[in-house]
Amino acid sequence: MRKLVTSLLLAACAASPLFAQQFKALLYTKTDGWHHDSINAGVTAIQELSKLHHFEVYWTENTGMVFTDQKLKEYDVVIFLLTTGDVLDDQQQAAFERYIQAGGGYVGIHSASDTEYGWDWYTKMVGHMFHIHPAIQTGVMKVEDPDFPGMDRFADKFLFTEEWYEFDAPRTDDLNYLLSVDEKTYRPAANWGAKKGEGMGDFHPISWYKEYDGGRAFYTALGHLPATYSDADFMHHVYGGIYWAATGNGFKSAD
Repeated sequence: MRKLVTSLLLAACAASPLFAQQFKALLYTKTDGWHHDSINAGVTAIQELSKLHHFEVYWTENTGMVFTDQKLKEYDVVIFLLTTGDVLDDQQQAAFERYIQAGGGYVGIHSASDTEYGWDWYTKMVGHMFHIHPAIQTGVMKVEDPDFPGMDRFADKFLFTEEWYEFDAPRTDDLNYLLSVDEKTYRPAANWGAKKGEGMGDFHPISWYKEYDGGRAFYTALGHLPATYSDADFMHHVYGGIYWAATGNGFKSAD
């Protein structure tokens, strides 16, 4: 009897608005190409982030189960974590477009920009698409805009070790840049035979956000290495993007 009473009390507390989680996130990690070793670390880190910040997260690679109008409306934000290649069919793409148009949020992490090159609507939402990268190196990053959730723990300039993505030209002209990397602090040249890169020049963006087609979209190129997901400052940056994309709430670094 005591166990039954305790279970009923716990269930009542969970259903109470006082204990309700603040928003619900869909975490999506489907790959149709390169499969990052860091996916498991990223999933675990975001699950821990959900406990720290009291939001609900559901992880899946089962595209058909969640990319429908009925299921997507259950979520405030959809996180593309280390996705690659063509992962959604035409019907699923259309459902996701309607989800964003209805005010939904999108978060892309690292190779989310190496996903769905042939889907013009998606590439415009991401903002830039991946072209090539050099070897993993340490570089100096710069904060371009501190007035965004999750930017408050970064120094104005700081060291970071990453697989520095070189991107193509912006797919839209309304991106709000948050972070950049100084190409003078690492070797940006890359040669993959049929594909080459020399870097992006004086301005090499790493993270950005924008209002998009009725919803909100945030992207960060960081997150290649598994150990990066144990970096508290990086995960605070990721949470800032999730929080903004899910709620639309902003942040000011100073009054």
